Amino acid sequence: MDAQRIHPAWLRVAHWLNAIAVLIMITSGWRIYDASPLFESVYFPPAFTLGGWLAGALLWHFAAMWLLFASFLLYLGINLLSGRLFDKMFPITWRGLSGDLRAALRGALSHQDLSRYNMVQKLAYLGVIADTIVLVLSGLAIWKPVQLQMLSGLMGGYDSARVVHFVAMVLMVVFLAVHVVMSLLVPRSLRAMVRGR
Repeated sequence: MDAQRIHPAWLRVAHWLNAIAVLIMITSGWRIYDASPLFESVYFPPAFTLGGWLAGALLWHFAAMWLLFASFLLYLGINLLSGRLFDKMFPITWRGLSGDLRAALRGALSHQDLSRYNMVQKLAYLGVIADTIVLVLSGLAIWKPVQLQMLSGLMGGYDSARVVHFVAMVLMVVFLAVHVVMSLLVPRSLRAMVRGR
């Protein structure tokens, strides 16, 4: 098992580039959000934000945007072209998902074979791919609402696009929190994402 390659090099590179880009975008996005909040009760302490001030946060956010765009395209493109996406993520069945979810909630989900995703992982990874696409599209609608008014209009306008972007960010943070906790509970999975085995 230890000698078997679990993750190819391109996947590991894309994974870590995506992780860096998303962390920069979240923390700089929190600083941007604080400059013009959507919800009065939601505020992000400066210690957890990146950029120091609004203009600095925008610079970090736009720089990471290009990194995320390139690394996500690499990840999604190779996954689709190689057939890996369909091999790893499908099928998902209701029966399998409910069984794996019950096992996960009891702490009894097996992680013996890291080369195969359980149904909960498949759904979570497909969900985070969809969430990343929504984040990018809603971010573009906010960034260029006049030039991309059709995209902005599909989201109900600029203000609605901000809400979509915020909700997608919250879902991303929840995914990251669960993902990090699971990698700490199953340290072999973290090693595999570093070494490939």
